[in-house]
Amino acid sequence: MSTFDQREDSFEKRFVHEEELQFRAEARRNKLFGLWAAEKLGKTGAEAQAYAESIVVKEVAPDADEQAIAQVKKDFEAAKVDQSEHQIRRNFEEFFVQAKEEIKAGK
Repeated sequence: MSTFDQREDSFEKRFVHEEELQFRAEARRNKLFGLWAAEKLGKTGAEAQAYAESIVVKEVAPDADEQAIAQVKKDFEAAKVDQSEHQIRRNFEEFFVQAKEEIKAGK
């Protein structure tokens, strides 16, 4: 294998690894976001886990982020939870930072 082939292989492996980490971070972010929303909605235990998992499932959709935010916003409005869309989006973004840090730390 030539040096060029080795470099190309190395770049491909790094790209695949980074994409996998991104996917894992997004899934973890959605779970954290779902658990936060479940707590705000008064859900606990298995009910909270099920709600969080319903948010994680949205990750495979083309507009997954917007769907997750819209679902939580709709659920908050229905339950009369006082959270603005800005607050919901801010938490969504903060959970992404937290998720990336957790994955980098090996959690």
